[in-house]
Amino acid sequence: MGFLAPWALAGLAAVGLPVWLHLLRKHKTTPLPFASLMFFERRTQSSIKHRRLQYLLLLALRAAVIALLALAFARPFLQSRLAALAGGPKLTVLAIDNSFSMRDGDRLARAKQEAAAVASKLGTGDKLQVLAFSSGVHVMGDSAAAIRTIEPGDTRSSYAELSRALRSIAQSARMPVEAHLFSDMQKSSLPANFADLRLGDGVRLVAHPIADRRAGNFAVESVNAPRRVYGSGKMRVDATIAGYGTEQATRRVSMVLNGREIASKSVDVPAGGRAAVEFLPADLPFGLNRGEIRIDSGDNLPGDDRFYFSVERAEARRVLFVHEARNQRDALYFRTALEAAAESAYVLDAVPVEQCANLDPRKYAFVVVSDVGSLPASFEAALRDSVRAGGSLLLALGRESALRSRVPVFDEAVIEPRYYAREGDRFQTAAWLDAGHPSIHNAQRWDDVKFYQAVGINPGTARVAARLGDETPLLLEKQLGEGRVLVFASTFDNISNDFPLHASFVPFIEHTANYLARQEEGPSNYLVGAYLELRQAKEQGAAVEVLDPTGGRALTLDEATRAQNMPLTMAGFYDVKRPNGRHELVAVNADRHESDLDVIAADTLTLWQNTAQGQPNAVSGGGAEAPKPVEFWWWVLVAVLALAVAESLLGNRHLTVDQATE
Repeated sequence: MGFLAPWALAGLAAVGLPVWLHLLRKHKTTPLPFASLMFFERRTQSSIKHRRLQYLLLLALRAAVIALLALAFARPFLQSRLAALAGGPKLTVLAIDNSFSMRDGDRLARAKQEAAAVASKLGTGDKLQVLAFSSGVHVMGDSAAAIRTIEPGDTRSSYAELSRALRSIAQSARMPVEAHLFSDMQKSSLPANFADLRLGDGVRLVAHPIADRRAGNFAVESVNAPRRVYGSGKMRVDATIAGYGTEQATRRVSMVLNGREIASKSVDVPAGGRAAVEFLPADLPFGLNRGEIRIDSGDNLPGDDRFYFSVERAEARRVLFVHEARNQRDALYFRTALEAAAESAYVLDAVPVEQCANLDPRKYAFVVVSDVGSLPASFEAALRDSVRAGGSLLLALGRESALRSRVPVFDEAVIEPRYYAREGDRFQTAAWLDAGHPSIHNAQRWDDVKFYQAVGINPGTARVAARLGDETPLLLEKQLGEGRVLVFASTFDNISNDFPLHASFVPFIEHTANYLARQEEGPSNYLVGAYLELRQAKEQGAAVEVLDPTGGRALTLDEATRAQNMPLTMAGFYDVKRPNGRHELVAVNADRHESDLDVIAADTLTLWQNTAQGQPNAVSGGGAEAPKPVEFWWWVLVAVLALAVAESLLGNRHLTVDQATE
């Protein structure tokens, strides 16, 4: 409580006025006639009786009237938080943690049971809201029945997200919020910045810890496996086994492919430490393979005793390389780089331009047209149709291409050939590179590449990924239908440039080939909560079919034709079939931060709860408004009026009695 005009409290000194009136009021007696006082003994008359306080209740009423009147002029107030929590209806929020760590034993069941007990004790007029939270917060309902609908999840919990949700609820509820948190109080769920835990004005957090100490837990922490394997089918799989709060132990680790155990090892895991395991499967089956690394932990959280990964063994894909018959050097350099980088992932079919008229581009992973003067009309039409249907094309431009007025399929005008001298510093270098483009890798290594010739073309709406020093576009990309067209405004031989002689040439060919073949390198597994890209931003219309780990469809019909990405919400394998016929198996695992069951320290939890009691403006990054004062001086005036009436009635009563006595 505070006072807006504290100087008015000086009026409390007037409380002494009723006391003075009651003590020093004039004593009146009625004189009586008497004959003589000679027979009376002379003594000093006592006035103690006259100085005694009389009518104590009347005195108290008069003093209270003066005191309350001074209090009213001081304009007392309460902070809105205190006023709100003082009484009246409130919003009770039951926040139940359903993250992956709550799968340990019966933690989630106990959390739901305790939440139901709190819901049964709600007061009259109180409102209820049930939340389930992990990496995000989900409103389950406004009745106790919603508690039963909460199911365990595979995502990582975040107390910062819960605090943000409580701040939002407090701002919109317009009534005090009492939040009950039912969680295992996992330490790894705390944010890096403590300010993110700030609670809103008028929020009271009540913690119900499901676990009060750290529980030991073994887990397969990570697995490193190739996404695709070609040729012999041999691969290497590395796994890390971790113990969180555990004693030294020996664990049996096994590798499973397509539901069949193919190898196992024993590994010693140090106390609270990690151990590495390596597997070298001899013969990987062709096609998509579901892999797992498993351990026999024997703890109460079996969900992290296995780690999923997917690996595909495939035949090498064929690449069509169209070139002029008299120019064999560009095919030689391209083939050498492709074989050195892609580990037998591609087989290059080099064909002179005169022999490509009847070839079908759709049979190849992608097509390379390297500095040709003209393409057969039938082949160019087939190439255009293939790209529109989802195929890919790489065009290299040189002296022969410069004779054309337009770039085939790319459909942009050729401006002019540009020649740069080889002597001195008159050659050009790649002055600007878009490091975000998939073809650009180790961009700083392009600094030493010398370009002696390039073809200037109008970029139009194409994306420019590289430019020479004279602003000539060097690498361009255009989306054509569902396909990709990439233009390199120079050649792949060592005549127009010395690019093939530099170490950056092989990575450029490797990443460009994977990008055009839509086999971009990526992880063999994802974490729950990550997003899977389904299509590029401009790719619309064609449906993507996705089956989740339970075998159900993960996308609605509308999402299958429009969504550019989708969240991975559970551990297991997602079966993805893309419009271009590409079939993928995506392995998803729970975040292993959830495997560490260490709990929040008691003092940290107390600090979190106290963030609702401080000034919000003092918290870093706080956006809440300062609490507003709630004045109640008019209620004090009402009390003054009531006491004045009571004093008047009581005073009249005493006056009547005194008059009757006289």
